[in-house]
Amino acid sequence: MTYAFAAAGTGGHVYPAIATAEALIDAGVSRSDIVFFGGDRMEVDAVPAAGFAFVPLEIRGFKRSMSPDNLRLPKMVRSAGRHVAEEMAARRVRVVTVFGGYVTGPAVLGARRQGAGIIVHEGNAVPGVANRLARRSAARTLVAFAAAADRLRGAELVGNPLRAPIAGYDRAHLRAEAHSHYRIDGDRPVLGVFGGSQGALALNEFVSEFLRTSAADVTVVHLTGQGILPEITDPRWRARPFEDRMELFYAAVDLAVSRAGAMTMSELAATATPAIVVPLPAGRGYQAANAADLSAAGGAIVIDQDRLGEVGPIIDEILSDRVALDRMAKGAESVGHPNAAAVVAAAMQEVAGA
Repeated sequence: MTYAFAAAGTGGHVYPAIATAEALIDAGVSRSDIVFFGGDRMEVDAVPAAGFAFVPLEIRGFKRSMSPDNLRLPKMVRSAGRHVAEEMAARRVRVVTVFGGYVTGPAVLGARRQGAGIIVHEGNAVPGVANRLARRSAARTLVAFAAAADRLRGAELVGNPLRAPIAGYDRAHLRAEAHSHYRIDGDRPVLGVFGGSQGALALNEFVSEFLRTSAADVTVVHLTGQGILPEITDPRWRARPFEDRMELFYAAVDLAVSRAGAMTMSELAATATPAIVVPLPAGRGYQAANAADLSAAGGAIVIDQDRLGEVGPIIDEILSDRVALDRMAKGAESVGHPNAAAVVAAAMQEVAGA
């Protein structure tokens, strides 16, 4: 019997699927009994690098422009669905979990043809079109945020599956290593700023302005984004393009400034990290929704990007108030779901009849 995943395109789809697959292994499933279906983006490298079988599908997403390529999509979906069904039959797949995006359709079609159980996991507060459609065929619908549960009838709130170092996070255990990792000396408070793997220009510019105008005795750990590294002009500034051990970033900082991506919100909650959250203006509808649970619990302050100029004094005030930081940390922790990967893995075993 094989367990299958359909995840493609972005880390927000692919990494939760990988985390769930690792949880299946922890539950006694053999790595060879797990297969991933995906497209031709980051999953092509990320899934095999994690040690899992990968089946590429000839499929892509819908183009929002009036492109004639969209007319070929139904045929591509049907063809990819047949490929999924053939692979599922050969591998004796009993259940597939889909994480949204353009591979969801073919995965659901293939699973229905083979009689495999379907689980939908929605990682954002605002469900995508693919998952809204897939839910009609699903045995279980699992969501990461309360707002998504309100939009998908019968959905269960479980959180986003997280990598083991985040799911098993222990700030006190990691703190000394984290400070050494970022060359942080003394007991001064630490501000962490990051905008995702590609960085965020507005947040990068904010760091420069904050350090120019604030006299606070702080250290700033700044993840600038891949391929971006500014000239360091302040001894308080610790900048690097990317961090592949985010558990050390969270352990090092007392307060974070970040975007409001779904995985970021889930990690902030799981690590009980107080935050000031700046949703993407272009995606304010869904990123602001992602931050709603954390904000309502008191774990984060949500600031529109056009108000970034007001953030400096807020940071100074919060970092100087240990009681406020502790209160925000407890609020963040209260909406965390660090065991989501194990919960989704258990649902897969249940649907598969294992």
